[in-house]
Amino acid sequence: MSITIKDVAKYANVAPSTVSRVIADSPRISEETKNKVKIAMEELGYHPNLIARSLVSRATNVLGLVMPESVDVVFQNPFFSSVLQGLSESAHEKTYALQMTTGKTKDEIFQEVVEMVQGRRVDGLVLLNSYVEDRLTSYLMKCDFPFVIIGKPYRNEERITYIDNDNFRAAKEATEYLLSLHHERIAFIGGSPELVVTVDRLNGYEKALDNAGIKLRDSVYAAFLKKGGQEAVVELLKREEPPTALIVSDDLMALGVLQMLGEMGISIGEEMSIVSFNNAFLARMTQPPLTSVDINIFSLGYEAAKNLILKIENPQEPIKRIIIPHQLVVRSSSAPQKLKNK
Repeated sequence: MSITIKDVAKYANVAPSTVSRVIADSPRISEETKNKVKIAMEELGYHPNLIARSLVSRATNVLGLVMPESVDVVFQNPFFSSVLQGLSESAHEKTYALQMTTGKTKDEIFQEVVEMVQGRRVDGLVLLNSYVEDRLTSYLMKCDFPFVIIGKPYRNEERITYIDNDNFRAAKEATEYLLSLHHERIAFIGGSPELVVTVDRLNGYEKALDNAGIKLRDSVYAAFLKKGGQEAVVELLKREEPPTALIVSDDLMALGVLQMLGEMGISIGEEMSIVSFNNAFLARMTQPPLTSVDINIFSLGYEAAKNLILKIENPQEPIKRIIIPHQLVVRSSSAPQKLKNK
């Protein structure tokens, strides 16, 4: 025989309506009563019927995640596993599930989002990328549908809640660190120039060089994949004055850079210094270990889900711009430039 709300109410010595309000996390119920009812539910083995609850409240208790269109990037790049951990833990705390888009093109993803919104399949959306030109954000604002962005929106910032790092400052500081090691020929390897994060990091890199009175190098863009890093560094080394140091926008790309330089017999640290971004687990496992900017990926995901749920449960929740701190973690992939290489 299945346990009912009435059984829980009798066991906790409260009214059935009180149990329903506890399940709905009503602010009208005291924490003491909530704890008493939750203990009763646990001891009786009662689990709320979330489907029935959603039919009554018209809520799904599901957050939609708008993933990048590249399947390779999602499944190979450790950034996404870390950000999903943060999203999942935050959603779990509020009894929300996650649903990801699976489209392989921007058009497919856009259509999936339209179906999610119009079919009320999710209560809100987390966009895991911010593009320079992004019709998704325009559509969601027009629909007045709850969403947050991991990354900084290119336009309409005053109307969008976003969670990001100060990528301009992080790249500027990373470049200044290489300048302090007496490198002058510093090149930049970025992700897609359509991504706001790439634009911000490129601007930070250029600002540091400009402040130091050093001419800008050519920048190269590639996918956030190992192959992208391999292709980018080959292109840079073809230049008349190849760089002695690199700012690489992603650890997985930097892994490709390391492997290609190793195949070419170029010593990391001795002949080429590298600073990358994310400080994912592989940054500590490469040979040599990568100097990398720790952007607290887990926190980006955790805060995104947390603030989306706040927005879902209170439409009057104010717009927020949350900046997650970063930190440069120095390892042996970066070293002072030798005078003979100038």
